[in-house]
Amino acid sequence: MSFQRQDSKNALAQNPDFDVIILGGGINGIGVFRDLALQGLRVLLVERNDFCSGCSAAPSRMIHGGLRYLENGEFNLVQESITERDALLRNAPHYVRPLPTTIPITSWFTGTMNAATSFLGGSGQPSRRGALPIKLGLSLYDWVTRKNRTLPKHQFHSAKTTRKERPWLMQGLRCSATFYDAWISHPERLGLELIQDARAANPNAIALNYAELSPSEGGFTVKDNLGSERFQITGRALVNATGAWLDQTIAALDPEARTKEPLVSGTKGSHLILDNPDLMTALDGHMIYFENEDGRVCIVFPYLGKVLAGSTDIRVDEPVRVRCSPKERDYILASLARVFPHLNVSKDQIAFSYSGIRPLPKSTQDFTGRISRGHATKRLDGLIPQFCMVGGKWTTFRAFAEQTTDDVLTELGATRTVSTRNLAIGGGKGCADAQDEPAQALARKTLVGEYKITPERAAHLAASYGTGARKILEYCDQYPNDAPLVVGSNYTHGEIAYLAEHEFVVTLADVVLRRTVLAITGQISSEIIDQISEILAQHLEWSPKETSHQRAALLTELDDFHDVSPLVLDNRNNTRK
Repeated sequence: MSFQRQDSKNALAQNPDFDVIILGGGINGIGVFRDLALQGLRVLLVERNDFCSGCSAAPSRMIHGGLRYLENGEFNLVQESITERDALLRNAPHYVRPLPTTIPITSWFTGTMNAATSFLGGSGQPSRRGALPIKLGLSLYDWVTRKNRTLPKHQFHSAKTTRKERPWLMQGLRCSATFYDAWISHPERLGLELIQDARAANPNAIALNYAELSPSEGGFTVKDNLGSERFQITGRALVNATGAWLDQTIAALDPEARTKEPLVSGTKGSHLILDNPDLMTALDGHMIYFENEDGRVCIVFPYLGKVLAGSTDIRVDEPVRVRCSPKERDYILASLARVFPHLNVSKDQIAFSYSGIRPLPKSTQDFTGRISRGHATKRLDGLIPQFCMVGGKWTTFRAFAEQTTDDVLTELGATRTVSTRNLAIGGGKGCADAQDEPAQALARKTLVGEYKITPERAAHLAASYGTGARKILEYCDQYPNDAPLVVGSNYTHGEIAYLAEHEFVVTLADVVLRRTVLAITGQISSEIIDQISEILAQHLEWSPKETSHQRAALLTELDDFHDVSPLVLDNRNNTRK
């Protein structure tokens, strides 16, 4: 049994009246939940699956200013994105880190008119980006951050210098440019920490995963998807944060609030996680930000000991659960072979793959890369005022949440009392200097000294939970001989037990796919799954039948949506032994 879910259901039964109901527990809905909770409102967040389990679990794991948005003429979006990137570097330094990024450049002037073409209504594929437009874009990047610079300025390198530093890159280089953006290590955990912060600040804020919302006479019904319980509730305003499912949700919740035209036009983005030591060495800590033959900007960068590569951008007609198709896999691998022609990059090196649907604003653009990554709220009248969150991306979730919250506050006749702009998130509290390597080393050394753990364990805990690592270690004190799940694993039995009891865990997949990085980094195996299953069965009171069901469901999900088959998991057991 999840104690957090039970607490939420008890609170629903005791008081069914809310100021605001938020439907959708992705990063945008969670951002609004935190913001409204901090303003003192009684707010309910309802998510039909697990928190951050949809599109919010399938980002490129970049926190970036959006360099390529400049050619769409979206200067305000770039400025907002850079501002929010820097805010996340300050507020969540345990998860968001600087990322040096290198652009290999094969021409001087092409692509200079891309932005002008967009302004004039062009919707086709942009021209190849040359040194001049890239220089202009990066100069604007630097100009936006000139007053409160967080990251170093960009630099250009000659072909000779580039070849010396990065001999694995393709031939035909004219030069290269290096600038800084950021990456996020544990996006799903960041979403969870936002929920925990909201509940700690406002006990009247309630979050419930694995539940559905439907209209009923005089209000709404919340149905617990794990049982038969139903709760009749009311609200003064509704926030629709269901992303790619936004239009379907509008129709299902309130027929009177239907729009004449769809608000969202989704595109599918897929990524690969590769176990390729040579590629990791060639990257040398940098992201390579490059242009594929079709004009699509692709990325590859080191990610938690593996290499993350992507992505695709394919228009979709209906929002459904998606996976990386063989065609997309081959597209990404071919793009890497083009940039690193002398390295062996093959499908047998894929440790994990994932895919999601970007909830972009409805657009008639022919080239999907020209569809805006901006965001807006759309107010609809109906049973109660409904605020639809259209668009958005991980980097700007806080600003989007702030915008939506202010619209809701105006509707309710309330005023903002707390700003989230400089508010630390979760384990980021007390980590103000976490971007500084000596400070990171000192933090790890402190954990080693206080809790008598190994430096390796301290590094894992600090990277996974920030200052929240202390809560994990204090909980693990009740396990005097707390051991790794398997030999060589960073995760221990006590740590998994803590997650089960304190982090809204309902399924085995919640832990394997979202509360930890075991699956995405290729560490998961049949043996580890068995160990976690036993721990969750004990702490969540699963029967043997339920435990078997959970294991089978996880194996199916890994195989169907992440290209990790039971045979792969068994081979990882054998490799470890």
